[in-house]
Amino acid sequence: MGKTLYLECYSGISGDMTVAALLDLGADRSVLDRVLKSLKVSGFETKISRVVKSGIDACDFDVVLDKEHENHDHDMEYLHGHHHEGRECNHAHGTGTAQDHHHHEHRGIKEITYIIEHSAMTENAKKIALRIFEILAEAESKAHNVPVDQVHFHEVGAVDSVVDIVSVAVCLDDLDVTEVIVPVLCEGRGTVRCQHGILPIPVPAVANIVSANHLYLKMTEVEGELVTPTGAAIVAAVKTKDKLPETFEIRKIGIGAGKRQYECPGILRAMIISQSAETDEAKAQSEEFKNPEIGNNPKAENQETKDTIIKMETNIDDCSGEVLGFVMERLMKAGARDVHYVPVFMKKNRPAWVLNVICKEEDIETLQNIIFEETTTIGIRYSIMERTILPRETRTLPTPWGEVLAKVCILNGKEQLYPEYESVAQLSREKEIPFAEIYRYIVLANKEK
Repeated sequence: MGKTLYLECYSGISGDMTVAALLDLGADRSVLDRVLKSLKVSGFETKISRVVKSGIDACDFDVVLDKEHENHDHDMEYLHGHHHEGRECNHAHGTGTAQDHHHHEHRGIKEITYIIEHSAMTENAKKIALRIFEILAEAESKAHNVPVDQVHFHEVGAVDSVVDIVSVAVCLDDLDVTEVIVPVLCEGRGTVRCQHGILPIPVPAVANIVSANHLYLKMTEVEGELVTPTGAAIVAAVKTKDKLPETFEIRKIGIGAGKRQYECPGILRAMIISQSAETDEAKAQSEEFKNPEIGNNPKAENQETKDTIIKMETNIDDCSGEVLGFVMERLMKAGARDVHYVPVFMKKNRPAWVLNVICKEEDIETLQNIIFEETTTIGIRYSIMERTILPRETRTLPTPWGEVLAKVCILNGKEQLYPEYESVAQLSREKEIPFAEIYRYIVLANKEK
């Protein structure tokens, strides 16, 4: 089972900060080194060290460039309207002359895709990296009103940005991160001097990414750019939730250091977290289906309760079954109570799917973002539905092979028992006992009780 990552972006986020935090969490450096050596990119080496930021020990990931590729991104002179000749920030974009950009290599999304596809990255890591680059390209395309395939820009094309993004993807994959929670991005204020002049913070690329991907942004009083385009694109590509669970356990903490000196600490804190021992489903059942009139007695008769639920629905006519399967998995992990899709025929006899999601009202925004991110739909319908619910509880039942969880519902004083799939499946895998054998035993052993 994958891990849940919480990114605490109170000092903003950038590519190198993210890599450092993930390495501090335990991502395998040897795996990262092997991938970076396989990249068809030259002119760099990486340095990993420990630094102190605002009195806090942190990991520092530095992409050291040769003179031909150095872009001085970490020089502070470009902030707040100050200017030092020859040292511009790397938000410069477009198709300037070779003389203007002799320190930089211009790459577009086609060239970057080639670099990634011909690297030693896993397929999952490649998917993450390409998604980050696609988000960046779309943001720059909108900012400069040019087609995505014609965008050539330093933020994606510069060697250090390529290395940062590839490293993030490799580390996330190595840590087996499948869920990422990012409640808010804290941004600074003021202006940044770039090749095309002075730009307000957040810069256009960051603003476009935040807008297009429904990220939450909080403006602070810190003078300077806290959220870089690369940092924003990373969050947009990997975030699955924007709300932390009410209670959770911190399994491990990683601290990534930023290069710039601001009034804020200048660190990115990353945490691997897990829910408390009580599973989400068990907690939802205990809270949602507990009726004050029957207290904690699951055997009370005829005590059906009623509540409301939200049904989200959308038609999709250009999405594969594999994609919809992945969407279903993400939606269920993000809080959906049920997900299903059915084949239909739309106008002009086009085969299509109707995706249905059942959820609580507080989960609508998170789930709709997943649907928009992962499918081609441009609209989602909502309806409020009433439902009748039987009293239920989750019990731990013994078997010859170990304990399993089962859902017990009450109707007219009689119990109806349903073994939990995941619990039975886990026991089946651990003990190498057929799933059906364990399931039948639970049902028969409790039939006469």
